[in-house]
Amino acid sequence: MNNRSNEQLKEKMNMKKTYGIDVDCANCANKMEDAANKTAGVMHAVVNFMTLKMTVEFEDGADPKTVMPEVLKSCRKVEDDCDITF
Repeated sequence: MNNRSNEQLKEKMNMKKTYGIDVDCANCANKMEDAANKTAGVMHAVVNFMTLKMTVEFEDGADPKTVMPEVLKSCRKVEDDCDITF
C-alpha cells in the first residue's frame, strides 16, 4: 500500500466513533437515537442505553468535531437533560 492508500484507509476508519452519553431512560435513549440519525453529517447512529454509549458513523467528508455539537443540539431538542461526552 502506498501512503495515499494508507491515508484513505485511516480516514474511513475514523468515520465511526463511540461516545459516552448521559440519559435517564430507554425511551429517552430512543429519542436521542432518532434525533442523531436526522442530523446532517450522520450516516447512522445507534444508542445503547445499557452501556450508555452512542456509536455514530459519519457521512464521507463530515468532520466529527463539527457534527457532534449539532448532534447534541438535536438530542437536547427531544430530551433536554441528556448529554454526550465528546
